[in-house]
Amino acid sequence: MNKVCKKFHFKQYNSFIYYAAANGLAETFNKTLCNLLQKTVDKSKRDWHLRIGEALWAYRTTFRTPPYALVYGVETVLPFECQILSLRIAIHEGLSEEDNVRLRLEELEALDEKRLETQQRIECYQVRLSKAFNKHVRPRSFQLES
Repeated sequence: MNKVCKKFHFKQYNSFIYYAAANGLAETFNKTLCNLLQKTVDKSKRDWHLRIGEALWAYRTTFRTPPYALVYGVETVLPFECQILSLRIAIHEGLSEEDNVRLRLEELEALDEKRLETQQRIECYQVRLSKAFNKHVRPRSFQLES
């Protein structure tokens, strides 16, 4: 391998394949992506490469924990809103630079309220998860023998 790297001027980097936390996240994401693709791909399953963009978009904009607006600082724009101009897109396109800056500042001021709402949703979500997890846990008590 070293001769091949020298011949073609490759730089070889050694890395560890196993990183438990990242591997678990990747496996979870892959499972979710496969489920999304199964719902959108035809029965022939030959058009998955055409549908992967839609599946990734659906995954990225689906509400899980933090809303899209908190992560990216703007609300989501659906693809069909660009093709068929929605009222929201038409309003934004017709704004002057000054109005656009003012609107952006108002959105930033409302961000604290969105963060608080999101924190409350996350806490509720975590309570639901812990209840679902703890449902299968059997409490046991241990005593020391003397």
